[in-house]
Amino acid sequence: MKNKAIKGMSIAALGAILTGCATPPPPPLYQWDAYEPQVYEYLKGKTSSEQQIDALEKGLQQISAKGKTPPPGFHAQLGMLYASVGKDQQAQQELQAEKQLFPESTAYMDFLLKKHKQQ
Repeated sequence: MKNKAIKGMSIAALGAILTGCATPPPPPLYQWDAYEPQVYEYLKGKTSSEQQIDALEKGLQQISAKGKTPPPGFHAQLGMLYASVGKDQQAQQELQAEKQLFPESTAYMDFLLKKHKQQ
């Protein structure tokens, strides 16, 4: 009788484990797409600021088309790139977008916005 109870509990535990393994992972919080490889290529000096802007704008359109959210830093990177090519209005829009999506970045985005206005 005791063996049957232990065997039954073992089967129940195994069933619970297998059910847990069958649960799909939650969807990602952000849509990264090609963001990381694009930034890496830029940092290696393999793409120009304009090429990087084009790639990130395309990525942003794809992310938006899927109804997803870009990852932290996406808009900030795009804003810094716009600033580097003299597109001040777009730079400010992107830094504000980063600040709105990720309020924890407010202090840094405000610093960048203030620094950019002084130049």
